[in-house]
Amino acid sequence: MRHTLSVLVEDKPGVLTRIAGLFGRRAFNIDSLTVAGTERPGYSRMTIVTRGDRHVMEQIEKQLYKQINVLKVSNLTSAPAVERELVLIKVQADGQSRAAVTQIVNIFRARIVDVAPRSLVVEVTGDREKIEAILSMLRPFGIKEVVRSGPVAVSRGHGSLAMPDETPSPQAPSLDDRDVPAAGDVAAESSFAGMK
Repeated sequence: MRHTLSVLVEDKPGVLTRIAGLFGRRAFNIDSLTVAGTERPGYSRMTIVTRGDRHVMEQIEKQLYKQINVLKVSNLTSAPAVERELVLIKVQADGQSRAAVTQIVNIFRARIVDVAPRSLVVEVTGDREKIEAILSMLRPFGIKEVVRSGPVAVSRGHGSLAMPDETPSPQAPSLDDRDVPAAGDVAAESSFAGMK
């Protein structure tokens, strides 16, 4: 089964090498690996796509937590998450096929980012199903090159892969925190007002 892991790490030299080496030593395969900085300087987020059963994933997560610069690991596979990938596709498109390729690009809400006499470069962003669908539609025209960023993912909703020492951000007070009279108090006040 395919799994997407979001891993928060300290942005230190050698972290990527150690994590990739961990997968290699344990004979775990990495389908894709994306690393970039986070909202706070000094920290990076890795999105790792790998395959394995429940036991293999438990082992991977345990081994990741043993790494000194790994702060948090989250398996986004079964959690509600947004996952996107950027793909650049160089497709053959001469005078006869250019209109058809452009129509497919528009249907998928992709963009043409480079035009040459016999080819177009298409930029598409989306989930895995959208990427595979546009690739299958463009294949008959002749795909010359495909460059994929690998997926990046973030959990939906309020939860986040925050730093362990981070304090929660202030939130708007809930109704329980405000000075609102209880239902019984409102009824008592209105009956008291009627006696005046």
